[in-house]
Amino acid sequence: MKRLLYCALIALVATACTEKAERQFVDVKGLSPSIKPGDNFFMYVNGTWYDTAKIADDQSGVGSYSFLNIPQKVLLQQILEEVAAGTHPQGSVEQKVGDFYASGMDSTAINQRGFEPIQPVLTSIEAIKDKATLMRFVADQMKVGNYSLFRFNISPDDKNSTINIAHFSQAGIGLPDRDYYFNTNAPTIGIQNEYKKYIATLFELTGDARDEASRKAALAYGIEKQLATSHKTRIERRQVKNNYHKLSVAELQKTQPHIGWPSLLNHLGLDTDTLDVRQPAYYDKLNAMLQSVSINDWKVYLKASTISAYDPYLSRSFEQASFEYNKALTGQSTEKPRTQVIAQEVDRQLSFALGQLYVKRHFGEDAKKRVGELVDNLTKAFENRINNLDWMSDSTKVKAKEKLNAITKKLGYPDIWREYNVTMQRDKYFENVIALKQDEYQYQLGKLNKPPYRHEWGPSPSTVTAYYRPSFNEIVFPAGILQYPYFDLYTDDAINYGGIGMVIGHELTHAFDDQGAQYDKDGNVKNWWTDEDYKKFNAKTQLLIDRYNTFTVLDTVHIKGAMTIGENTADNGGISIAYDAFKLTEQGQGDTKIDGFTPDQRFFLSVARIWRVKTRDEYMRTYVNTNSHSPAMWRVNGPLMNFTPFYEAFALQPGDKNYKPEEERIKIW
Repeated sequence: MKRLLYCALIALVATACTEKAERQFVDVKGLSPSIKPGDNFFMYVNGTWYDTAKIADDQSGVGSYSFLNIPQKVLLQQILEEVAAGTHPQGSVEQKVGDFYASGMDSTAINQRGFEPIQPVLTSIEAIKDKATLMRFVADQMKVGNYSLFRFNISPDDKNSTINIAHFSQAGIGLPDRDYYFNTNAPTIGIQNEYKKYIATLFELTGDARDEASRKAALAYGIEKQLATSHKTRIERRQVKNNYHKLSVAELQKTQPHIGWPSLLNHLGLDTDTLDVRQPAYYDKLNAMLQSVSINDWKVYLKASTISAYDPYLSRSFEQASFEYNKALTGQSTEKPRTQVIAQEVDRQLSFALGQLYVKRHFGEDAKKRVGELVDNLTKAFENRINNLDWMSDSTKVKAKEKLNAITKKLGYPDIWREYNVTMQRDKYFENVIALKQDEYQYQLGKLNKPPYRHEWGPSPSTVTAYYRPSFNEIVFPAGILQYPYFDLYTDDAINYGGIGMVIGHELTHAFDDQGAQYDKDGNVKNWWTDEDYKKFNAKTQLLIDRYNTFTVLDTVHIKGAMTIGENTADNGGISIAYDAFKLTEQGQGDTKIDGFTPDQRFFLSVARIWRVKTRDEYMRTYVNTNSHSPAMWRVNGPLMNFTPFYEAFALQPGDKNYKPEEERIKIW
């Protein structure tokens, strides 16, 4: 079964499945000898694949990295079809997962209902008479996952990581980012128009005539644009200390009386007399607009926001409206099969229930043990790099090593599985979604004023990702990423250290990027640097910002160095740490060639292979504007132009396009 599974998965990412002894982890035939490694190493390794790979009509991209989730979802879909077809004890994980999936797949019943499931919600909006009833409606909807004017979460206090508090952040807009409301280039204007058209369609689908629907869409968009003027940019939100404002509810009520904070918090069930307001300017703006915008106009805005929030769970017409708008953001030309859509929804709403089933079937403990060894080796290598830094004082080095060695490592899956206190019904998809969202709200509410759940995970174990959480000072590697091309139990160290090793090093470095560096070993926002060392660190990060600003992605579109600095720092550090750890292995210290390549060359070939991705231009434009990671090509070429061992491995020479003199090779960690 495992063998068949491996073959099925790898086939989907265009990699041959062979016997252990025959597996070729370096795609020698796929290399592009016409491209010099020093000109564009990403394309040297991936160019042949890139030129021939086809993006499916129902996808925005293909390859590894985030798109490895595509074949991963095929595996999840198989599990879902299996449990949905069986009979299971009421309340069991299998029953909840299977019945939720079955309810989502019953498109006939869903289409017959049209927008009937949200009719009571729309009626409630019509009944709003004043600011008090408006706020009551907003609070009630937040309890079922419909966040419009407010966004909050419960997580550790930035200044006291031993206790969870409520954090409120900016909200109120439907476009991906505040800048989409103000940029005037042709692609952005096209997205604006598609978004307005989408909102108008939602009003039509719920009973408005076309002209009235267009009027309401324009009105709702205008309110969103006003709110967007108060939003901080993604770059501004990277300044951790500037996005922490712990204020008393009494103080907030004085300065923002139209919001009615005490009443709102009471309706939400938030028992607290203080809040962290991440972006106070947004709530100042909301307070003013609650006075200046009429109740009738707010009702139009709330209808637009509400229908948009619920449209994934309504009839086919709503799905189509959403897809037509999202085409402008992703370039995807056809809708995904419903099986994929619902599999993704189950993974989102019942992630750890489905994760349990995935781990039972598709995750080996040997992989967890081996990756644990790599994590330990990279931690040692990182400590050695800290010891040898020429720009950091000894006192700061002590603090840095204390933080490094305090990092908690989570591998594979949680020790304690999240439970869902819900009843799933095979014929009630919308009601199932609401029940799950209510459960999620109560789960989050239960954290308030309590110590953090140290056993808690973010994404599901099946997700192809890894992450660092600064307030927990932990790195997490779900089972989903512990597979080819990132990791394989049977390949040589060069491939694994260049793959999952680079990812491990990346996440470790996040503890010391522009944001992570502001947190101490216990997860508190606290300065542990000398003033002089922190100035040197910021100067080095600025060099990276300036360098990445020069990288062109599409025509005149450049990487936003300040927005991606955290990930770029982690990419640069990740390769360095992984390489140092690799050099501690027997293979790393030898010179035996495999597939015609030295150990060092295979390490770098693996680094380039794990970021093999091809996307649509529309998707890439959105990505550059909204994602904190650099595009795949520059996750390879950017760090390597700073790393001298790469120059030595592939004999780079002055005149190569990505060659940098040694004094221009940026090194932080």
